[in-house]
Amino acid sequence: MDTNQYLEMFIEESKEHLQACNEHLLELEKNPSDIAIVNEVFRSAHTLKGMSATMGYEDIANLTHKMENVLDLIRNNKLHVTAELLDVVFIAVDQLEEMVLDIAAGGKGKLDVTDTVQKLHVIETGEVVPVAATTVETIVETEVTQENWLSYDDYDLTVIQQSFEQDYQTYEISVQLREDCLLKAARVYMVFELLEKMGEVIKSSPSVEKLEDEQFDNTFYIALVTSEPKDDVQKKLLKVSEVTEVKVNSVTIDQLKNRQNDALNKVESQELAIQKEETDKSEESKSTPAEKSGSTKANQTAGNKTIRVNIERLDILMNLFEELVIDRGRLQSISEELHNSELDETVERMSRITGDLQNIILNMRMVPVETVFNRFPRMVRQLARDLNKKINLEVIGADTELDRTVIDEIGDPLVHLIRNSLDHGVESPEIRKANGKPEEGTVVLRAYHSGNHVFIEIEDDGAGVNRQKVLKKAISKGLVTEEVASTLTDKQVAEFILSSGFSTADVISDVSGRGVGLDVVKTTIESLGGTIDISSTEGKGSLFSIQLPLTLSIISVMLVELSEEIYAIPLSSIIETAIIRSSDILNAHNQKVIDFRGKVVPLVFLEDVFDVPRESNEEEFHSVVLVRKGDKLAGLVVDSFIGQQEIVLKSLGEYLSSVFAISGATILGNGQVALIVDCNALII
Repeated sequence: MDTNQYLEMFIEESKEHLQACNEHLLELEKNPSDIAIVNEVFRSAHTLKGMSATMGYEDIANLTHKMENVLDLIRNNKLHVTAELLDVVFIAVDQLEEMVLDIAAGGKGKLDVTDTVQKLHVIETGEVVPVAATTVETIVETEVTQENWLSYDDYDLTVIQQSFEQDYQTYEISVQLREDCLLKAARVYMVFELLEKMGEVIKSSPSVEKLEDEQFDNTFYIALVTSEPKDDVQKKLLKVSEVTEVKVNSVTIDQLKNRQNDALNKVESQELAIQKEETDKSEESKSTPAEKSGSTKANQTAGNKTIRVNIERLDILMNLFEELVIDRGRLQSISEELHNSELDETVERMSRITGDLQNIILNMRMVPVETVFNRFPRMVRQLARDLNKKINLEVIGADTELDRTVIDEIGDPLVHLIRNSLDHGVESPEIRKANGKPEEGTVVLRAYHSGNHVFIEIEDDGAGVNRQKVLKKAISKGLVTEEVASTLTDKQVAEFILSSGFSTADVISDVSGRGVGLDVVKTTIESLGGTIDISSTEGKGSLFSIQLPLTLSIISVMLVELSEEIYAIPLSSIIETAIIRSSDILNAHNQKVIDFRGKVVPLVFLEDVFDVPRESNEEEFHSVVLVRKGDKLAGLVVDSFIGQQEIVLKSLGEYLSSVFAISGATILGNGQVALIVDCNALII
């Protein structure tokens, strides 16, 4: 079978199942007695095992099989959930994820998982938890004594009686599979197929449905009516792959009847108690199936309205639409020049339709931030254990949507911020208790829309930014003088921690202390056209707020002119535009500034920044675009304003990626190329 055609589906579905495992395992840690959660994890692991075995990825299948064995013991109440047990299962999930990512990158999905398999085997055999091991042993022993024989109804006994009269034999067969058997259902099918050629299978334990769903350990039992000798039946079954042991016992009709009578007596003694329990729960039982049925139908209906689309197809669609936007701008320019009413009407209609199409395509590219947020609960759990802290992570607004391009880039900055909150922010339980706080710290990860932006906030109730400690470090690094330091606000002091190589950690650890994390955060956020803001109160906590554009593909800009060149300034950075007199320009610390509504704003002459050739600089009035980066303002001086326009953002390519204060380029309606100004680089 050619499995390459299913590879992409396998990778996507594997990622979904592993994410489901992570989420449910975290829930299980909070509710260790909830078997429903264990069943969900087991279902995901079981599906992953089947898929990987079919695709030929044996390492994934083997590890999942071992993990499945442990989960099976938990859901059958033979093993208790502990933090140590979950640590091992989490390691297994991590390694499975690593192998799936390797396959996605073109690898073979190979990984040395011997150590983890051994740990899972030790847990499975009960060596780690003696109490649980005893329980397992007792229950398994009981089950063997109960399931060593099969139960028969009157019809089965009649068939067996008639078979004896016609010189047929009835055998009860016990079949045991290898412990590491991956596709148990397939082996069961082969056994049944072989037995049906020899005679008639009249009973099985567990039932056929459970055998097909692999809801059994490694042994199952079958009743067979046949004319074949006992030894021949045993030899043929032992030839089935992965069958390790076969026991064939002859039974008589009298033995079976006696066994049935014993079973009926036990059932009758329990019947009254069961009836009472069923009566108490009858109303609940009646309503539950209806609810479940309605829920299932609703889920099926919702599922039928969703299809998987390769992201490359969406990228191609977006690229084609971007070309359409450029042509739309060209048509608008021609229409304005020709002043033809029919052309004007057609272009206006086309603009409306392409506007609607643009909204639809951009929405198709939108992905919930949940895809990024999902990894953090697991990360916080592990870090909290490593740091010996008690931390509760609250996630709010995970359904907030962002463009896929932004989603791809935002993961690492958020990892750095959360690690920073856990290590530097939230105190140890002892310190929190001494300060009158709950022992468990809280970190809130929040996302929400506001206008054309998405805000992501990381808030903690920890120690906040230590002003004196940060200032001492800033002065030692030469970022500020002692005289200026005393005049800085708490907000300005907090922003020092975003400086390159800045760290207040006393000890370098795996979590922090190398002074690279938050600098990377700032750089990445600004490269996405966003900003990061810090609010902190010492002793109460900190709030990191990230502002991001909804999309990076098509943006609204203000077109401005410099000499004969056209530049585009993103509207998301602009506060307003103004025309000022030359006499209003002041000098302060060798910097030209203006008084903008009582606030001193530095001026940046773009002609100097971009070396635009000019014949004369002596003008009475200047056009200024006021832009913002966080709390800082700047005035960009240009020759004139052209107007607002939606443009397609194009990369400058690798060779021009380091051009100062230029984030990209666009093609205008008249075919001219306009460079897009990176305002963040110009505001110091």
